[in-house]
Amino acid sequence: MKSMTGFGKRQCSITDRKITIEIKTLNSKALDLIVKVPAFLHSHEIELRTMLNQLERGKVEMLVTEECDTACSNRINQALVTERYQELTTLADTLNCSDKHLFETILAMPDVWESNSNNELTDNDWDTLARTIQETIAEVDQTRTHEGGILQQDFVKHVNLIERLLGEIPQYESERIDTAKERIRKYFAETAIKEIDQNRFEQELIYYLEKLDITEEKIRLQKHIDYFRQTMENEEGSGKKLGFIAQEMGREINTTGSKANHVEIQKIVVQMKDELEKIKEQLGNIL
Repeated sequence: MKSMTGFGKRQCSITDRKITIEIKTLNSKALDLIVKVPAFLHSHEIELRTMLNQLERGKVEMLVTEECDTACSNRINQALVTERYQELTTLADTLNCSDKHLFETILAMPDVWESNSNNELTDNDWDTLARTIQETIAEVDQTRTHEGGILQQDFVKHVNLIERLLGEIPQYESERIDTAKERIRKYFAETAIKEIDQNRFEQELIYYLEKLDITEEKIRLQKHIDYFRQTMENEEGSGKKLGFIAQEMGREINTTGSKANHVEIQKIVVQMKDELEKIKEQLGNIL
């Protein structure tokens, strides 16, 4: 089992640059890729996204940054600065505006700075970078596995509690039936019905008790619990499937509550709902 939350960071050196790759992943119903890279990697964005597809699902943000040595430090494009200054000075005069900070504004424009480094990657450079990215993805996968293990332990705890609570219901069922019988007899007594057809009474009682019977709900809930455990332990990428199973567990718990007609069973149902809700809250984190 894997969480959708993960993080990885790696560095490599290519030519005159030190490259840092950071990948973080968060919850999302689908694969949502956000790729932020320097200009020299724009031509490789398709390959980058293809590699990130390995992460299957979640909001995936990849940030690639570069640090250049002295030889590749940026320099000013003087011609472009001059052109921009003349254009903006003319506009300022036309609008009768002060040009006090005009020069600082132009220097803050990213396109007036040029890198001395070669923006073209060699095949060897790309191979080095691609290998480092794969290592970063592997690190993300490791953290996802670690987080998934923690969540699995939490799921096991809550599922075990639901199963234990389910096992507490039978002790109240015989009392529940006796209470239902007494309620019907009391109804007949209060309505002053003198003669009761015993056979008809038994038939109506059986029909009433069948409507209150929760045997099937208990059996189905136990099967869903077993299936949840089996899926959790044996299947990768099971987040959505576990969500469907939890939904079915909730259906059986709710039906049990609506048919319970007994205060202690209803208390148990409330506790089971609480444990199931804790499971559902974390299922959104599972890959």
